Amino acid sequence: MNFNRRLVAEFLGTAGLLVVVVGSGIMAESLAGGQAALALLANSLATGAGLFALIQAFEPVSGAHFNPAVTIVEWLNKRFTASETFAYIFAQVLGAVIGVLVVHIMFGQNLLQFLPQLSTRHRGEFRLIFSEVIATFGLLLVVALSGKRNIEAKPASVALYITSAYWCTSSTSFANPAVTLARSFTDTFTGIHWTSAAGFILAQLVGAVLAFVVSKKFK
Repeated sequence: MNFNRRLVAEFLGTAGLLVVVVGSGIMAESLAGGQAALALLANSLATGAGLFALIQAFEPVSGAHFNPAVTIVEWLNKRFTASETFAYIFAQVLGAVIGVLVVHIMFGQNLLQFLPQLSTRHRGEFRLIFSEVIATFGLLLVVALSGKRNIEAKPASVALYITSAYWCTSSTSFANPAVTLARSFTDTFTGIHWTSAAGFILAQLVGAVLAFVVSKKFK
């Protein structure tokens, strides 16, 4: 399949994912009346549903990575060249940032929330960074193993994992470097302070490599 089409699919899919994550976060917080658990429930359900639909739509085109950690593991498995990996990651990051900007327009937010108006939500505690190792490790294992018997089960498996991981990880399972970077550009419910984003991204890469090593034991 034409590689440019695959890049467009990764761009659109990752942009759509951020629209779902950030947009549902804003809507949930505005309607939950200060009840954090209700807001998180709405945000997690919307994210899981949106992720399922996006994977179903774009997996036949690009593999529906929407996540640099997934793409890097594909490269480690020698299914991607270095240039393909770089191109996918660029498309994912660009799509993620554009997705956040689209949400800002839809919800009447300041379009460019750059310094000093980046996210004020600090998430730099060690427990949260460690949580991202676990969250990403789990996600990449699900990606690697859920389609072994039935490839059609993968979209639901990934979506359900992310929905549950919102609740069972202290970081609410970002598990995606592109998502993490883009969420540092929004000072809303799902935002993350830029000083915390670097620790999250490093933790996610560690989790991805651990998942790559462990998944080899099951192949």
